[in-house]
Amino acid sequence: SFIFFFSVFSFISPPPSLTRRHRQELFSVMEKSRESNFLFCNLCGTMLVLKSSKYAKCPLCKTTRNAKEIISKEISYTVSVEDIRRELGISLFGEKTQEDAELPKIKKACEKCQHPELVYTTRQTRSADEGQTTYYTCPNCGHTFTEG
Repeated sequence: SFIFFFSVFSFISPPPSLTRRHRQELFSVMEKSRESNFLFCNLCGTMLVLKSSKYAKCPLCKTTRNAKEIISKEISYTVSVEDIRRELGISLFGEKTQEDAELPKIKKACEKCQHPELVYTTRQTRSADEGQTTYYTCPNCGHTFTEG
């Protein structure tokens, strides 16, 4: 899986003109912000957008938050390879999807449209001493029916 990190500190760094005391105070604020939900709006929960070095703004309800509250906060989230594959619609190598699978065909006319060939699957739906149920599907009209 992949882990992504986002650091607000990379966008806002303390100006070099700050005194040692102010830097300590600023880093103290940074430390406190790490412990809270600083990146989300207190009113609606939307992720805040950093508009300048002084404030962050909620794009939904337009409230603002002092940048001192969010400086150097890091968030991380994990995206698995399976998540990426699912999002892009990619299957594993050699894995066939339902649409890709080659179903067996039989020369039998469709009850509905008389198409001469049907695809079928079988399943044991009752006890082992009884026959299987065969499910037929017409590739032409999609009509399905069973036998057995």
